[in-house]
Amino acid sequence: MKLSRYTDYALRVLIYLASRDQGLASIRQIAQAYAISHNHLMKIVQDLGHAGFVETVRGRGGGLRLARPASAIVIGDVVRHTEDLGDLVDCSTCRIAVACGLPPVLAEASLAFLAVLDRYRLSDVVARPEVFRGLFQDLPDAVGLA
Repeated sequence: MKLSRYTDYALRVLIYLASRDQGLASIRQIAQAYAISHNHLMKIVQDLGHAGFVETVRGRGGGLRLARPASAIVIGDVVRHTEDLGDLVDCSTCRIAVACGLPPVLAEASLAFLAVLDRYRLSDVVARPEVFRGLFQDLPDAVGLA
């Protein structure tokens, strides 16, 4: 199964925020850290905020932070939120659909994929936040640039 770019970027946002000691981050900082589109990230951050993964603080000195501890964010929940996890294949027009046993196999595989993701929390993915902070150290640390 291949995750969409949207999910990839959503996970990157959460990883960036989880790796911070404290304080707020800006969308611009995150976009710069990963060399990705600021405008695209704005949509993703808004969605993550509505879903309760990210908290946004408006106004001067505002920015982003995780809405709950990294240990409370399940990777499977993020993927379920950002991906359309319908059927892996569309069998509606296939002439062998009535006899084919592939759809239940693929459904089982999808469930297994999500079961693995459900075993991990954001805190597991960012187990050594100091390493991430080192990777991002050359970036400006000012907030409110979004």
